[in-house]
Order: sequence, then structure tokens, then C-alpha cells
Amino acid sequence: MDRLSNTVRPYAWGSTTAIPELLGTAPTGEPQAEMWMGAHPGAPSRLTRPAAPDTARSGTASATASVAGAGTASGAGEQSLTDVIEADPERELGPAAVRAFGPRLPFLLKLLAAGAPLSLQVHPDLAQAQQGYADEERRGVPADAPHRTYKDANHKPELICALTPFDGLCGFRRPAEAADLLAALGVDSLKPYVDLLRALPEDGALREVLTAILTADPDEMAHTAAEAAEAAERLGGAHAPYAQIAHHYPGDPGVIAAMLLNHVQLQPGEAMFLGAGVPHAYLGGLGVEIMANSDNVLRCGLTPKHIDVPELLRIVRFEPTEPAILRPEAAPSGEELYETPVDEFRLSRYVLPPGAAPVDLTAVTPQILLCTAGTPQVGGIGLAPGESVFVPADETVELTGTGTLFRATVVV
Repeated sequence: MDRLSNTVRPYAWGSTTAIPELLGTAPTGEPQAEMWMGAHPGAPSRLTRPAAPDTARSGTASATASVAGAGTASGAGEQSLTDVIEADPERELGPAAVRAFGPRLPFLLKLLAAGAPLSLQVHPDLAQAQQGYADEERRGVPADAPHRTYKDANHKPELICALTPFDGLCGFRRPAEAADLLAALGVDSLKPYVDLLRALPEDGALREVLTAILTADPDEMAHTAAEAAEAAERLGGAHAPYAQIAHHYPGDPGVIAAMLLNHVQLQPGEAMFLGAGVPHAYLGGLGVEIMANSDNVLRCGLTPKHIDVPELLRIVRFEPTEPAILRPEAAPSGEELYETPVDEFRLSRYVLPPGAAPVDLTAVTPQILLCTAGTPQVGGIGLAPGESVFVPADETVELTGTGTLFRATVVV
């Protein structure tokens, strides 16, 4: 049985306990933020294959299993999933996926465990990413430069599905609602923002206020953010999330910018889709995240990293939205699908009760299957929570057992 290992990224905002609890391992005391499953060059999953490249597959038994978190395991024939796909894209991905997305896995699947707020950010659409990447390439901005904005020419739509109660920010509030939230703090230096939010048309109000926040004098904004944090702590209620943000990022302009956004609370099994230009941030919780395979992020705040204000303002969609909480739609097969408007990824789940009938998961597209509860079996390979399976296109594979399994693939 070939096994794959996935890398856990130790970003500072990561929870020290959520991923270890899922995996049934002891916490190390260090943050464990994201476990990556896929062929992203930054941390590709690894698998062990027979040395001979033409080794025949043997039906369900040749699905590739993974062991979470051990990205440097060694052994005969060990390769990265990136190298395996590059060696024979059509065999691994299937002709239809190669025609649609090229010779690469177009999505990245993650376990994401936020112990502190992530940066407030937006992602470009495909045309904006292509234009921005070409411009920085033309200007010779080094790929690893801290002020580089576009790492690639791809967009980065994403979906987060909660495994535990999960808090986040998504999309702009109505300006009038944001004005009321800011006014209730009683901070004099916020009054000009309140007035703009109440006086201008909605799109203009949001643009003017976010621009003013991001271009304000840093010392003055730090003082404003500190006063706002004290008031939010005192008021609690709807202001409580912003007091918590300020605890992690004192004096950051993102503390004020965050109050322009909708606060969203997901329950386990609920999800949130984040499209291009929509400002968002994850605040806390454990979830399964899937995204197009891109690194393009433009940050608005809650970060020490570079903020490109002019480019950010070009990308952000200044329109109020009601955040849509996605719940899966069940098919007769038992598959529960999270519908999204993109083709680079498709996320669904199976919740298998005791005695459930076997499920045929054979597909013409590549799949990554992730166990989050119980002991399901994929092609006879038993999975524990946090373990995953890569299934090449057209591989015969059957799901049995008891538990919860997430299925990531593409739309062709």
C-alpha cells in the first residue's frame, strides 16, 4: 500500500491544539496552522510509488493513501505528487482535466486551524491576476521580493467548510450598519468615517472610508485603533469580535477596516465561498479549505506584510453583500455537494452511518479524499481522521465503512 505524507505549516496564527486533536497526536506547543494536500510547489504531498514507471495499477488497491503531517518521510520510490503528475499528466489527471486546466492539479486542499485572526485580504479575478503578474514580470520585480503582489497568473477563489464552530469576516456590511457599529464606540476620530458612510452612495462610501483608513497617518490610526479596541471590549456583543482582533493586532488599521465587514459564524458542516474582490478574514476555528492553486493575496490589514494600497483598491469590489452560508445538497448516492461557481475545484462530503452501503467513487477526474471522522475505507485502505487519499483519474475506487469523508475534485 502506497502512502503519502502531507506537510503542516506552522504559521504564527495557527492553533496549537486543533490539528493534533483531529489527528489524535500530542500537541507540540507550536502553532499548526495548515495541512496541505495536493501538488502545490510550496509543500507538495509525497507518496511512494513502485520504481518502475510502467507498473500496472491493480484496481481499488492502488489508490494512494496519506499520513498527515510528515512531509519528509523517506523510502524507496518516494516522490512528490507534483513530480508524479508532471511525469504523466494524462494518466494521473485524466485527459479531460488536462484539456481544461493544463498538466497540473488545479486545486489545493487544506485542513486550516486558526487560533488567531488571519490577515484581512482579497483575491484578484483571473484577468486581474494575469495582468498583474505580467506587469510585475515586465518590471523585473523578483519573485521572492516582499513587495511582490502577484506570485502567479491565476485567480484564487476558495471555500471554507467548518469542522468546529468557525468565525470569519466576509464582504462589506451595508454602510449604514457599519456607521452604527462605529458610532456606538464613541471614538471622536471615527466620526468622519461615520459621516462618510451615512452621506455617500454605498459604493462610494465604502471606497472612501477604506481608502481613508489605509492611508491615514500610522501613529494617528494606531491611537484610533487602540481607543476603538477599548470601547469594543467594554461594549461586547456585536463589538466583541473586533476587540479580539485588536488583542492580536494592537494599533493595526485592519482593526477599523474589519468593522466594515460582515461577521459570519459557521456551524460544523456549514461553508462559506469567497470569490474575487471580496474582502475577508478567518478569525478562529478548524475547517476544510479548498482553493484554486494560487498564491495571489492582496492584504488590507491585520498583518506585518506588504500592503499595496493602490492595487488593493483596484481589486476590491466595493459593494455590500449578505454573506451566504452554504449547506451541502444531498444526492441519492449520499454525496453532499457544496455548490460553487468555479470549475477548478468541487468539494463534497459523505457521512457514512454504520451499515452504510458501499459507494462507488470512480471518476474521470483526479480526487483527493480526506477523512475527518470515523474509520472509512477507500479501496480497502483504512483511514483515520486527518488521513487522505489521492485517487488518479479513472481509478476504480469504492468507499465503505463508517465516518465522514470529504471529496475534492474538479469540474470538467
